[in-house]
Amino acid sequence: MNKLYAQLMTLPYADDALEPVISKQTIGFHHGKHLLAYVNNLNGLLEDSPLADLPLEELVVQASGGILNNAGQILNHEMYFKQFASPKENNVPKGHIAEAIVRDFGSFDAFKDEFQKKGATLFGSGWVWLSADKDGKLVITQEANAANPVQRGLKPLLTFDVWEHAYYIDYQNRRPDHLVALWQIVNWDVVEQRYLK
Repeated sequence: MNKLYAQLMTLPYADDALEPVISKQTIGFHHGKHLLAYVNNLNGLLEDSPLADLPLEELVVQASGGILNNAGQILNHEMYFKQFASPKENNVPKGHIAEAIVRDFGSFDAFKDEFQKKGATLFGSGWVWLSADKDGKLVITQEANAANPVQRGLKPLLTFDVWEHAYYIDYQNRRPDHLVALWQIVNWDVVEQRYLK
């Protein structure tokens, strides 16, 4: 294989920066092993593929089978890892995204409750997403396995990974506890930029 179609993203923070919400050990496995495996798999699958020159997001919309599974996981994980920063108390959104959350869910607390419930009740492996539709209205979706809201014509803004590898080292089978803790590390500036893009 001569060409690399995908590369492992560099984390925008130190591998212990999200502790105690996400441990350095979890980051090591989640980023350094799981995401790397998706990158390596996609590079192998795209060799001699007519889809090889598509940007990652377009690949997720058009591909199927193994290419979709690995490209979707790369896109999802890149958005996931980039949206975090060191834990902050009283970590709440500001600006346009905060206004949109209140407009579409009634309050930030009501939004968090619905988001956590959808994350906790997603059967099996997957992702819970906050996205915007074509009119800017916010929606929460459950996406199984490697699916991404771009496949529904939505603009993804924020995601929590509910695959067990995202939390099992730190939280064992307590997925709801993991979801509650993640609010401390959401980088709302990143979510705002995605919303305004």
